[in-house]
Amino acid sequence: NRRNKKDDSTLEIPSIPNPFPELCCSPFASVLSASLLPKATSRKKQVIKVYSEDDTSRALEVPSDITARDVCQLLILKNHYIDDHSWTLFEQLTHTGLGRAIEDHELVIEVQSNWVMEEGARLYFRKNYAKYEFFKNPLSFFPDHMISFPSETNTALSHSGILQMFLSSSTYPEIHGYLHAKEQGKKSWKKLYFLLRRSGLYFSTKGTSKEPRHLQFFCEFSNSDMYMSLTGKKISGAPTNYGFCFKPNKSGGTRDLKQLCADDEQSRTCWMTAIRLLKYGMQLYQNYMQPYQGRSGCSPLNITPMRSISENSLVAMDFSGHRSRIIENPTEALSVAVEEGLAWRRRGCLRLNSHGSPIAMSNVGMSIHRSQSWFHHKISREEAQRLILQHGLVDGVFLVRDSQSNPKTFVLSLSHGLKIKHFQIVPLEDDGKLFYTLDDGHTRFTDLIQLVEFYQLNKGVLPCKLKHYCARIAL
Repeated sequence: NRRNKKDDSTLEIPSIPNPFPELCCSPFASVLSASLLPKATSRKKQVIKVYSEDDTSRALEVPSDITARDVCQLLILKNHYIDDHSWTLFEQLTHTGLGRAIEDHELVIEVQSNWVMEEGARLYFRKNYAKYEFFKNPLSFFPDHMISFPSETNTALSHSGILQMFLSSSTYPEIHGYLHAKEQGKKSWKKLYFLLRRSGLYFSTKGTSKEPRHLQFFCEFSNSDMYMSLTGKKISGAPTNYGFCFKPNKSGGTRDLKQLCADDEQSRTCWMTAIRLLKYGMQLYQNYMQPYQGRSGCSPLNITPMRSISENSLVAMDFSGHRSRIIENPTEALSVAVEEGLAWRRRGCLRLNSHGSPIAMSNVGMSIHRSQSWFHHKISREEAQRLILQHGLVDGVFLVRDSQSNPKTFVLSLSHGLKIKHFQIVPLEDDGKLFYTLDDGHTRFTDLIQLVEFYQLNKGVLPCKLKHYCARIAL
């Protein structure tokens, strides 16, 4: 009876409606909707190690979705460098002698996930002036004899029009020419006629025939990355020094590499540029036009650079009178700059040694260039060519080095027309004074700094002006 009374009393209590029915458990709905849960704000972080040209390194703790451009931006800010949009993250496979510039939009952690222990892979932070040069000067990258268009396209298409076809058009320009290909599983190389089309890279089994029955598929690019050979003939035994290859993302080693070799630098540059455009398309143009647009948002990409890199923001001023004035005439501004430079040198002609007595500037001038970023002490011709190649074969990339054949002379190594040329700087003594010259004494300079500054403003006997110097950047 007591139980019955208890049950009756409970039934008499009125039921209270649930104000949050969406939170109730039911066999058809979850307790909490995924959209109502707070999103995790913390992202996974990993440590990457980045090297510089002088083999110094820096460890960075970065989120897993950081892009190569964001890593460069972090290093630029940490080292107080000027961002001229030419900084690049390089992937170098030391043991296989391969390397490539990682595209700005690529995820660095994904690149590292494809590394194999035997490759000795490293990330390098350096300049690459040829990064997007084909957007500025396509004429140098696509020679007429290597490119052809569909029959319905006007053959008189401009080179800017060629880039538009690469990026957006359904009609894709065809790149064709001879390449040396390494036979799979063998050490021998075979010269074949290759064709690059939207569907991939093909070679002809019968001369230069382009008929479908004579074309054999060689490689497609969605699941592989393109690398440049850094060691030339040494490791792969290639017939020339202009090699490149395709490495699958999930590679089992060097046996999976598809290696090719061009006859000259212009041919290799054309093939590699066209394949980059084919693989990434409009993404490359977006990287070029919007260099600060990153995916991870880990770095302050919207901040204004600390220093302007535009020459238009520099104004020539004259402070010689009672009032300062802006020098509007460019010829007058140049002559004033030269006069100030000469006056600075005259003021520094007498310097004090450690005992407080003056020393002649001629002795200082013989070694003052060693502190300059463009001077490389006692490096070989091959090392100079490697450094310039890494910085990009753009007209005007240069360095100055000691001559190995003649200890008293110097060499100016300069990139022009996708070739690296070397010019000997000869010391010349006249009336007890030492000068340096590139043209048998017609133009003389008191030191190497003056020589470099002159050829940065004037072409002179050189094929082009000195624009970008190769430097060993320290992190």
